[in-house]
Amino acid sequence: MTAAQHVIAGTVVTMPVRIRKAAQHMAMFSVDADAGQRLIDYSGLQVCRYLPGRTVVVLMLMHYIDGDLGQYYEFGTSVIVNAPGSTASGPRALRSAGAFIHHLPVDQPFTLEAGTKIWGYPKVMADFTIREGRQFGFECTIDGQLVIEMHFRPGLPIRLMPRQQAQRSYSHRDGITRETAFEHTLDGVRTRLGGARVRLGDHPYAKELASLGLPKRALLSSSADQVQMTFGDAQEIS
Repeated sequence: MTAAQHVIAGTVVTMPVRIRKAAQHMAMFSVDADAGQRLIDYSGLQVCRYLPGRTVVVLMLMHYIDGDLGQYYEFGTSVIVNAPGSTASGPRALRSAGAFIHHLPVDQPFTLEAGTKIWGYPKVMADFTIREGRQFGFECTIDGQLVIEMHFRPGLPIRLMPRQQAQRSYSHRDGITRETAFEHTLDGVRTRLGGARVRLGDHPYAKELASLGLPKRALLSSSADQVQMTFGDAQEIS
């Protein structure tokens, strides 16, 4: 079978897209499930209620260092959702859940075009300020307005998830909801309870995050300094 191809900014991108090296910082938050549902109602998907009245939101910064889409930074807001048609709830429901991508600012135009055309991801152009040191931190701004500032306390070399994982993400663009299967391998993982501090700005994205009632304390945070990923084509589900 011939591999699918997409032309992005005059360059042919052959599927699957491969990320050979990336670094990740992420934090998970428990938020009001109804607030999360209101945020993503437009997708037609249902949030995963892992506890009564609660769902999970993941805030993640990725630094793609070597991959088919070039080098760039990306900030994602993901709401954990049930697979289409599923009404699963409770902690075990997280095993079959996926991530609906609601925000996805990036700082390079090639990945923006690829992300929107291939997978329907909500990529927009943004600027990032990175602060290395004992505590890792970053700021994400769009059109000069602050979206979010995050700081991460160092974690311990603890792995809570398998090294290799197959997962699904969901997106909604132009009235179509899509599912994308991807695989990733994480090495150099460090994890801690809490460990992430958030400051929201005045950009409309920040106001959407504020509507979730993000708690001051994350459920947990983690980093990985060696991430490899493979993305397939998106499949329309509605």
